[in-house]
Amino acid sequence: MIAIPGFARIFVVLAALAASAGPALAAGPKAYVGNFKDSTVSVIDTGSEKVVATLPVAAGPDGILIAPDGRSVFVSGSGAAAVSEIDTATDRVTRGIDVGKGPQGLAMTADGKWLLVAVNGDDRVAFVDTSAHGVSATVPVPKPHTIAIRPDGKQAYVASQEPGHFALVVIDMATRAVVTQIPLDKPPRDLEFDHDGKTLYLTLAGVSAVQVLDAATNQWGAPVPTGVSPHIAQHFAGMASGVVVVQGPGEVMLFDPAARTAVRSIPVGKQPHWLDLSADGRKLWVSNEGSNDVSVVDLAGGPTHTVAVGNAPRKVAVQRTAQPAHAAGSAHVTIRNFAFEPAQITVKAGQTVTWRNDDGAPHGVAFKDGTTGIDLLLPGKTFAQTFDKPGVHDYVCSVHAYMTARVTVIAP
Repeated sequence: MIAIPGFARIFVVLAALAASAGPALAAGPKAYVGNFKDSTVSVIDTGSEKVVATLPVAAGPDGILIAPDGRSVFVSGSGAAAVSEIDTATDRVTRGIDVGKGPQGLAMTADGKWLLVAVNGDDRVAFVDTSAHGVSATVPVPKPHTIAIRPDGKQAYVASQEPGHFALVVIDMATRAVVTQIPLDKPPRDLEFDHDGKTLYLTLAGVSAVQVLDAATNQWGAPVPTGVSPHIAQHFAGMASGVVVVQGPGEVMLFDPAARTAVRSIPVGKQPHWLDLSADGRKLWVSNEGSNDVSVVDLAGGPTHTVAVGNAPRKVAVQRTAQPAHAAGSAHVTIRNFAFEPAQITVKAGQTVTWRNDDGAPHGVAFKDGTTGIDLLLPGKTFAQTFDKPGVHDYVCSVHAYMTARVTVIAP
């Protein structure tokens, strides 16, 4: 047996303690990245842009999302039969939820009560009760791949990749039944509702354009031309432009949602797969499956940073706030650079949200559902509103209608 000097023993003990300690505390909201070939999730502190933890999850992490209250992350293991649930306070996997063979896309209702899982291997969509942590109901859908739920929670659209019968399958959320199918010529990839639920953006395999569906009529409009292999297209609240990941050239393309034309393209890594918007609305986080990293894109035109993660990162999801969403007191939104920061915020019923105008121009807060706002908020002034009931409240600046944002209120 080799004797270890006293000072060396101290270092050994410290190293052991460090190895057994929990993940490092993050200074800002966190980003969660599913590394498909490693079956891990990389946790990134968006403030420092450093990986603070790496977590083993169900095999083949494919879908990933953060619950509206920010307290849980759900990751589907497409090489397994489970969805892993991560506690964001400790960054540890708390449970695996059995859902069936080959789960892929995930979607969640705005109140966080229901998680929908595309169980591709079993040809069905599973409704997971997030409080009971189990499957409560299923709806048959051939080869479901990805899912998008209307912001009002009334319907879910599912990309069905059944060979020879490609379609969008529409499910009524109340009855949990298929109400219509929209046939497609090509296999559907991803589908996303824009922030107000009026438009559905869809990408198709082999088509160099984003398809645009009027969600009120289920009629197709003019597409948005892109480069080769667009994957996910989104129009986030608070952004004037829409964004789409274009895998062929390795870029993110910003587009005009009204004109449906390209605004500009930003190079990212190899084979970009997914993206999400930072809590302050200033940066895009883009997972690059082919270069094993994440690109952090400054929408104001600053340099793009790169964060190395695991092997074949696919999905990325970013917290909307660094503060626990269930904390008592007041949540804050800053109006700065003609934008609401954060553009999306989640609070509990009974909580107060305070807006402060830190711009040099007057702004306002006008809610689309008639909730009391303020027509004119002068520089340096504040406005507060308490939200008593769960729901989704989209709003705009009453002076500049292109400034959009959302407050999601969940049950206490």
